Amino acid sequence: MTLVAGVDSSTQSCKVVIRDLDSGAVVRTGRAPHPDGTEVDPEAWWDALRSAVEDAGGLDDVAAIAVGGQQHGLVALDDGGRVIRPALLWNDTRSASAATDLIAELGADALAARTGLVPVASFTLTKLRWMRDNEPQNAARIAAVALPHDWLTWRLRGFGPDNPVLDELVTDRSDASGTGYFDPSTNEYDRDLLEVALGRPVEGVVLPTVLNPSDRRTIVRPSADFPADLIVGAGAGDNAAAALGLDTRPGDVVISIGTSGTVFGVTESPATDSSGTVAGFADAAGAFLPLVATLNAARVLDSVAGLLGVDHNELAALALQAEPGSAGLVLVPYFEGERTPNLPDATASLLGLTLASATRPNLARAAVEGLFCGLADGLDAVRANGVLVSRLLLIGGAAQNPAVIAIATQVFEAPVVVPEPAEYVASGAAAQAAWALTGERQDWPVALVSAPPVDYRPVIRRQYSAVAGS
Repeated sequence: MTLVAGVDSSTQSCKVVIRDLDSGAVVRTGRAPHPDGTEVDPEAWWDALRSAVEDAGGLDDVAAIAVGGQQHGLVALDDGGRVIRPALLWNDTRSASAATDLIAELGADALAARTGLVPVASFTLTKLRWMRDNEPQNAARIAAVALPHDWLTWRLRGFGPDNPVLDELVTDRSDASGTGYFDPSTNEYDRDLLEVALGRPVEGVVLPTVLNPSDRRTIVRPSADFPADLIVGAGAGDNAAAALGLDTRPGDVVISIGTSGTVFGVTESPATDSSGTVAGFADAAGAFLPLVATLNAARVLDSVAGLLGVDHNELAALALQAEPGSAGLVLVPYFEGERTPNLPDATASLLGLTLASATRPNLARAAVEGLFCGLADGLDAVRANGVLVSRLLLIGGAAQNPAVIAIATQVFEAPVVVPEPAEYVASGAAAQAAWALTGERQDWPVALVSAPPVDYRPVIRRQYSAVAGS
């Protein structure tokens, strides 16, 4: 049996999934936590990776590995391969004003045309501008800029402060496309934008080499955790790795309900949305991955369940007692502001309260309907940017909730399917490791646990649009 390993170095934890090359079956897994916060010393990721590998039984019998990681995070290195400051993560918003400055200087239309993105605080480009403005001494020391998965791949291959070969940094186009200084149409860095962000010449600044999906690298300094004969794949950004783990093809759109919500689909053409609603990312297989992110997803259900004094199963039972449209009750779920639409200071609103609608079942259903209406607006946006929609793959912990599944079929006009619960980012990274090992993309089956019939009820989105202005 030939085994391959995939890593998901996410915001909260590091997961390792080891799969059989021939069948794709998961053989064993491991996990280790990451520290909280919006800035983290990357050494914590390195320690967690080694702990997760150990928890998964080690890699002595594994032929190849690839790392999927949280996008956008800034790992700034000096000329000795040392981390200059704690990494700023995707959810660190201190660079919001830097994003505004870059848009004012360069124009949203021009930026979208050059990179597929309009800057927001998440992206690496804005974090570099923030460093220039607020930590100029640190910014002046930057000799290389890496993303979390780039840096981890570099470290596991045997590089670091004791072997600081910066030119050995590698990435893939999916993760590079989330920096704000990469053009996914040409697969080239836009160094002029990097220079604008840092405010100095950047000829000597190393950016990771962008590998193809089947490219491979080797271990240059073996260790107890990473043996000498281990093949190393390019790795990927987390959403692109999840798309690979789900084996998404044109026509498949993924709707992920996690801490945040995401809607993304594979397309053969790049997306260019100057409004910034759709991020024009690349995928991990040579195509494109237009994506919309919302800030308010599973925690909407957490909040309303807490308000009603019930658990998630009881919330589902309540929601299914109410009729579609919740008797006119509408929850606009901007509990933490919102990214799509861009309303950072917004708050949630409950509208349509009457003596008839003010019931526990209606409130429970309105929470699920409001969550999905925001994601349905995101689906409209990616569809307008060239994404074909044949079916919707609903993933995330909340996707197993029976009310969530039932109401999804009523909000969306396209068929909804629910894949079995899995670590899809790590599984996708394992698929990429297999690609690097064999030179071919694997065709591993993805099991479905539910494929309910379409039950579209237009009243739900009509009511939501009337009050949310969508």
